[in-house]
Amino acid sequence: MKTNRIILSVLVLLFILPAVSVSGQTAGDYYTIRGTVRDAKDNKPLPHASVFVSGTYIGTVANSNGYFSLRVRKSENLETFRISYLGYAPRELSFEDYAGKESDFLMRVHSLPLQEVIIRPINARELVLNALDKVEENYPQEEYMLTGFYRESIKQRNDYISIAEAVVDIRKESYRTYSRNDQVQLIKGRKSADVKKADTLLVKLQGGPQVALLVDFIKNTDMVISSETIDWYDYELVDLAVIDGKTHYVIGFTPRVILPFPLFMGNIYIENESLAITMADFSRDLSDKKKASKQFIQKKPPRLRFTPTYTRYQVRFQEIDGKYYLSYVRGDVEFFADWRRKLFRTRYALMFEMAIMDRDNKELRSFARKETFRNRSILADLVSEYFTDDFWGGYNIIEPEIDIEEAVKKLNQKISESE
Repeated sequence: MKTNRIILSVLVLLFILPAVSVSGQTAGDYYTIRGTVRDAKDNKPLPHASVFVSGTYIGTVANSNGYFSLRVRKSENLETFRISYLGYAPRELSFEDYAGKESDFLMRVHSLPLQEVIIRPINARELVLNALDKVEENYPQEEYMLTGFYRESIKQRNDYISIAEAVVDIRKESYRTYSRNDQVQLIKGRKSADVKKADTLLVKLQGGPQVALLVDFIKNTDMVISSETIDWYDYELVDLAVIDGKTHYVIGFTPRVILPFPLFMGNIYIENESLAITMADFSRDLSDKKKASKQFIQKKPPRLRFTPTYTRYQVRFQEIDGKYYLSYVRGDVEFFADWRRKLFRTRYALMFEMAIMDRDNKELRSFARKETFRNRSILADLVSEYFTDDFWGGYNIIEPEIDIEEAVKKLNQKISESE
């Protein structure tokens, strides 16, 4: 079985699609919570913390600076929201206390008394296998709808050359082994292209939110670790950790066989009682550069050399009513590109992330084929350059990081000067 339709066959060079317009909704009457999640001891920001409304599917994720905003319609009559972060005690907070102002949310490290842990025979491989055997028990077995916020960016050296982001609807298939691919539909999107003029090489991300969903390797069983690929890796219990107040085994895995395509290495987090895999953090084995490069390029000029130097992928799940739902995915890829017989080479960094902002288990909707985002679609070619303060209306989003904000300001200046 070949595992490598995987995560980032998304890089495309010199590949263009026609642009289309995407419409969205206006803002409603909502409460807004804003602030930065920080360590209570040293005041450092905690990147990518989970923020969600207790008892609902509504949520968001803090950016790399720990900053977030959360919008909730007043008509929902909701009372509290929750912040969680790996290794910290979760906090339950009141909308009444924090709505309409900006705050710092201090998180305290969660101590781990050994008596909290159910003692199991710690055979790391068997633990992973048991977790995979419990997929049907721990993950939803019915189709459901998601609303997500997706962002992708491309840097050339230290300058952004492309940023694109969108609100998407997702028809998420069940976690049964025979399920079909998840479907994605664009709801509202925008881009900033050529924030700083690129040089001779055009680089675009192919696949966008459709490919980001492939990081969910629990559903996509031909990726990373599955019951069929479990013997491709060695496993080791490397730590115990607390996620959202629950004890987890941290299992490290590394390749144990050599295959025609590169494997992965990293950590998976298995909840102590349910044996659900609630989080994973992993990267590709790039030790064979030639073999690794074939996994990323879809199309390139013949004289171009491509050398991947770094990859990292993350996936997280959130427990709701005893089932674990996809909540966040992220991918980072760095590489050098250079032309044969030329002295200098150029460094590129690509990033995509998607946070699930809402879920609906009741009303399934089918997407017409022409409305469905495809694996070969390029988000930056499907949305318009359009930036206003209220662009997203009532949708929850991932707040931009400081350097992305600066890049967008540069684009806005260009647009203003040209009018």
